Amino acid sequence: MIEALQYEFMRNAVIAGVFASLICGIIGTFVVVNRLVFIAGGIAHAAFGGIGLAFFLGIPYLLGTLGFSLVAAVIMTLVLLKAKNRADTFIGVIWAVGMASGIILLDLTPGYTVNLMTYLFGSIIAVPDSDLWWLLGMAVFTIFAAAYFYRDLLAVSYDDEFARLRGVPVDLVYFLFICLIAVSIVLIIRVVGLILVIALLTIPPYIAEKYTRSLAMMMVLSSFLAMLFSLVGLWLAYAFNLTSGATIILTATVGFFLSLAVDAVRRRCDQHQSAA
Repeated sequence: MIEALQYEFMRNAVIAGVFASLICGIIGTFVVVNRLVFIAGGIAHAAFGGIGLAFFLGIPYLLGTLGFSLVAAVIMTLVLLKAKNRADTFIGVIWAVGMASGIILLDLTPGYTVNLMTYLFGSIIAVPDSDLWWLLGMAVFTIFAAAYFYRDLLAVSYDDEFARLRGVPVDLVYFLFICLIAVSIVLIIRVVGLILVIALLTIPPYIAEKYTRSLAMMMVLSSFLAMLFSLVGLWLAYAFNLTSGATIILTATVGFFLSLAVDAVRRRCDQHQSAA
């Protein structure tokens, strides 16, 4: 891996992986604790509509995709807050509409030649310098938002009804962080792709939740794990000439199953100690 860093694209890939991991660790913790994985998945797939819109209108990729994803995120948040029992249905519809509209818009784009694999499965080694600045800005803003709203996040994540009684702006917190989910997904699509981004948002926080006792420590450990999976996956992709996004996610999946194995061993040990 050290010798690979002599290439600028590999240095960019490592930097992108680190920034993306910080974002996923913090935002993913909110997703996992609040059981918003389906919403995150809906936003990720709806983002494909933004990709199609950007190419159809000939506007910058980030501008079109961010706008489309934020609209989808606002609609999903309104549904979640006002009609929670029907949220999964509405999110499924938005998910399907986003994907379908993206494909139709790409079909209608004159002279369309973009490789869809880049957006579906990601290409961290092709991340441009401009995206690195976006990722850096998003990482800084995410850390600031998590620190500033930490008490509110804690209250909303574990008992939103009690949080409302205490005067916590629950709706505002949901809107802010679901919009952050949307922005994060759009920026990280270039790293692992819209199909695989949900795994990077959910696997590290899921593992971290079992080994931490506070939301803050869960965010820290989740970011570290995401960073570990990204760097190891990137090295494997470079060493064996594999697709980087898929390799990163498979590395995270191995970590997921290892954590389950460790849990099983610990439970067995506890049972033997109790029996003794």
